[in-house]
Order: sequence, then C-alpha cells, then structure tokens
Amino acid sequence: MARRNRAEIPEAREALNRFKYEVANELGVPLKQGYNGDLTSYQNGSVGGYMVKKMIQEQERKMAGK
Repeated sequence: MARRNRAEIPEAREALNRFKYEVANELGVPLKQGYNGDLTSYQNGSVGGYMVKKMIQEQERKMAGK
C-alpha cells in the first residue's frame, strides 16, 4: 500500500509538522509525538480540517495581494 500522507516537497515536512501541533494546540486537541490512538476521529479530523482551512485562507490573502 502506498503512503499518501507525505509532503510533496520533503523540506516542507518539518514545517507542516510544526503547523499541525500549532493547530492542535489552538483547538485544544491533546496531540503528542508518537502514538495518538487515544484521540477520537473527530479530534484528529478537526486538526486536519482546520489546517486546510488556514492554508486556503493564507493562499487567498496572497492571491489578493495582502
């Protein structure tokens, strides 16, 4: 089975990882290094969804010239 959750640009992996923990902290999700199987699907999904939302907002700001 192929891994699909890898960064297209390997150098971006660490930045995305930091961003993930920043978002989890903002949302109050107790994400930690290593095993996170004790978190609910809702908690994990909220982190991923909010990451995408913030990335889209940032790109829209850049495209608008702000």
